[in-house]
Amino acid sequence: MPFEEVLNWPFYDFIKREACQFSAKEIAYIVDLPPPQGGPRERKDSSMMMKWLASIFALWLVIASACPALADFSMEDEQKLGKEFYDNLKNKGLLLEDPEVTAYITKMGNRLISQGEKTPFSFTFSVVDSPAINAFATPGGYVFLYRGLIELTENESQLAGVLAHEIAHVRARHIADSIDKSKNIGIATLAAIIAGAFLGGDATAAIASFSIATATSLNLKYSRENEEEADRLGMSYLTGAGYDGTGMPQFLGIMKNFEYYSSAVPSYFLTHPGTDDRIRYLDTLLEMDGGSHRATAETGDLGRIQTILVLKDKDSNRSLKYFQRALEKNPASVDALYGLAVVEGRTGKTTESIEGFNEALAKRPDDPRILRDLGITLYTAGRIGESLDPLKKAHALNPADGDTLVYLGRACEYLGNYSYALERYTEYRERFPDREDVFYNLAMIYGKLNDMGNSHFYFGKYFKSQGKRDSALFHFRKALPYFSADPKKTAEIEKEMAPPEKGSPPGPPPGKGKGGSRPQKVEKTMSFL
Repeated sequence: MPFEEVLNWPFYDFIKREACQFSAKEIAYIVDLPPPQGGPRERKDSSMMMKWLASIFALWLVIASACPALADFSMEDEQKLGKEFYDNLKNKGLLLEDPEVTAYITKMGNRLISQGEKTPFSFTFSVVDSPAINAFATPGGYVFLYRGLIELTENESQLAGVLAHEIAHVRARHIADSIDKSKNIGIATLAAIIAGAFLGGDATAAIASFSIATATSLNLKYSRENEEEADRLGMSYLTGAGYDGTGMPQFLGIMKNFEYYSSAVPSYFLTHPGTDDRIRYLDTLLEMDGGSHRATAETGDLGRIQTILVLKDKDSNRSLKYFQRALEKNPASVDALYGLAVVEGRTGKTTESIEGFNEALAKRPDDPRILRDLGITLYTAGRIGESLDPLKKAHALNPADGDTLVYLGRACEYLGNYSYALERYTEYRERFPDREDVFYNLAMIYGKLNDMGNSHFYFGKYFKSQGKRDSALFHFRKALPYFSADPKKTAEIEKEMAPPEKGSPPGPPPGKGKGGSRPQKVEKTMSFL
């Protein structure tokens, strides 16, 4: 439904009366305002998804304006609001999901929050899958770093300095206090404040176009006093955790240089004013400290994390140049050798890619990620027998890696080792119960093992995940007779066959399920995306 039609929608008045009952996500479903079509990567690399979110939030603001104002913005309100927007970003695929990256950022964040006062809520650290240079925190302890910002840092102390600064904003309740001080604030303005942070200009334009009186406050621009306090507290967290305090002013300087040479203003500066003053203030804090805390204690391998993030970039040209420059600076860099090998594999230079993987493995023979991606490169090049050795080694070193499990299963299935392939697919299903991309593999392998009951069952689940209900029901009905002596399995199949509950959102349209295209086809692993 076009947005301009919403105000004339027959049930608009009802929704306005009941505005406090609905979340933004529920409103999107009710008015049937679908997100942009296309693959998740295409959506993330364009502004379409952000504009869609802006429309949803603008609608939410319009109808939520009927809600009563909040008397006080409590800690509980902070957590609810922060989680609502975190969930929206996560559900729309705007957050980067890589276990190694998430573990690294979380470990660093937890190390920093161990310093200073305790908060009544836990912190959540996430990476926004965007090349923008930005970082922000929302009420409730949600801290976001952008992929582009992490790539720009030169050492871990610089990155930890950004995290420490954002943690300080949350602990000092800078945004929460500004909300709390407003006398007539309601849920509409709360939504707007966070929408302004998450969606930038798109949010402001969408909201202003509907004459929301509070549109002028739709941003998270901290005051100079806020920045000074966050720098002071952040520096104490940083040095107290054993990091080099010079990382904070150093990285502000790096962002200033980036702005000068690229003629693009880092998004970070739009919400964090007074860069020159901040650098001078931080230098003064370090001088007063006397350098007693200028240690270097690394949480993990920043170079590897940056390599993973650069490989998430859809622009192979940009990634290629990044790793070529890295090798010019340090020809022995394992991460740069590995990253270059991945990019060469993407662009069809299989021979050079495999040589690069082997060179990296000569320096780091037990690296599960390098072994895995060598195996996947060999598999996609049709050298399936050769792919088994690195894939099996990668699985032994990191049994929880989903890509390793799937490609190992595919390789063994191709080579006729069906029982081993089934073990790997089953292991994948057990480790990742929410992922639907292995249903087709399971259906095919059970068929090859002549287990037709389970083959039909997983074909049913596959077609159900694709929104093809008739095809799913056909296979579920075919599966039932094979389990007539198994009440538990029969009940499971009947549950899968049951129609959706009244009021629940319909399944995805054909071909748009979480599983995507048929997973038995040769696909690139997540690290190749």
